[in-house]
Amino acid sequence: MSSIVTAVILVAGLAGIASPVAAAAPSVKTSAPGYYRFMLGDFEVTALSDGTIELPADQLLTNTTAAQVTRDLAAAFLKNPVETSVNAYLVNTGRKLILIDTGAGTLFGPTAGKLAANLKASGYDPSQVDEIYITHFHPDHVGGLTANGVKVFPNAVVRADQLDADYWLSQKNLDAAPADSKAFFKDAMDSLTPYVSSDRFKPIVADGELVPGIRSLTTHGHTVGHLSYVVESEGQKLIVLGDLIHVGAVQFHHPTVTIRFDTDPTAAERSRERVFAVAAQEGDLVAGAHLSFPGIGHLRRNGAEYEWVPMNYSVLK
Repeated sequence: MSSIVTAVILVAGLAGIASPVAAAAPSVKTSAPGYYRFMLGDFEVTALSDGTIELPADQLLTNTTAAQVTRDLAAAFLKNPVETSVNAYLVNTGRKLILIDTGAGTLFGPTAGKLAANLKASGYDPSQVDEIYITHFHPDHVGGLTANGVKVFPNAVVRADQLDADYWLSQKNLDAAPADSKAFFKDAMDSLTPYVSSDRFKPIVADGELVPGIRSLTTHGHTVGHLSYVVESEGQKLIVLGDLIHVGAVQFHHPTVTIRFDTDPTAAERSRERVFAVAAQEGDLVAGAHLSFPGIGHLRRNGAEYEWVPMNYSVLK
């Protein structure tokens, strides 16, 4: 090799050492808009993410022990606190646009309250929603109804169980509630009042069809008037569970486990077992407000336990 070539290689090498290495692209730290869409018969169903909340399951789950909860979570590669989804479901029947639950709005901090933005990202506007079916009046289900005291869904009629309305919208019950529970009543009142005062709240007094293809299903226990909703089209069925289950990694295997937020734990457990048994036997889809987004799948019974089979991802056809 000639001295000239050697010199060129040496200079190039030194230049490479001296030159700064190009920096990697900075992390974006955001994910895609939180919606997932599929067809249920002739109905279009859109799962909407409101975000997530941190749930200290070992402190909140009851009829079990903290050690057992920790073991169950570890078996699912989870730990406390559990990052827990907050989901809602939009059903376009072709005649009506129905939203089931509304997320937390501003009531649960910056990691939640994303439903309205994800609704818009999915191609719909809040003004297009015709009716809203609330599973129960806890803040992570009704908080998205309003923003700064104004209706987020200006043209929607809101429906929920009369028993929940009577309980959570009662000033007498608010006054009598323990200090650590008063916020639940205040949040419910703030969220519902704009709809009640404009005659846009229509309570549900008995199970039955609300619009063709969607009916309410009494599942009291988590609250006095907790409801689930059954969506059915062309022989295909989806049961929107609401808060029949909070921590799938624990409660699918141990359906008797309850949570401190249950108004009547025995009734909550009974409602969960009844609906799970039917869904597993009939092969119905189920959707959970706090199952990992999109929270849709099937249940398979295994003795006293249940196995969760998430819905297969599919491109909408």
